Amino acid sequence: MDVFSKKKRSEIMSKVRGKDTAPEIKVRKSLFALGFRYRLNVRKIPGKPDIVLRKYEALIFVHGCFWHGHHCRIGNLPVSNSAYWQRKMERNRARDKMNLKRLRMMGWRVLTVWECALAGKGRLPSDLLSRKLNTWIVGSRQVGNIQGLKN
Repeated sequence: MDVFSKKKRSEIMSKVRGKDTAPEIKVRKSLFALGFRYRLNVRKIPGKPDIVLRKYEALIFVHGCFWHGHHCRIGNLPVSNSAYWQRKMERNRARDKMNLKRLRMMGWRVLTVWECALAGKGRLPSDLLSRKLNTWIVGSRQVGNIQGLKN
């Protein structure tokens, strides 16, 4: 059972942002400081990636650990209504996996930056985050993940 009324829960959920989140802005500032220029939320690309670096044929998704079912401190399932949340996380993970497959078939390189790398106790120092972003973008790895410390 939810501790909030339906009206209050609806109000809370309406404030969850889909773009321009604090983690996204942190990644974008790091990229800009490194001299990379990019496009945001390109709808024509499957999964509508958060950041598109066409010059490098690279896409960056900044995933919230909770919403995308990451196995870290932030990504824990709620105790209440756990069956619903379990199904939701499985659907989200399946969609992410399908989008990754489609993007790879289109020739894109795909990086996922997890929220736990950007916030909380396990966040990466900004210089380490910048180095990891730079290394992946200019490198040749096709798929990558940046996650928080001790995950």
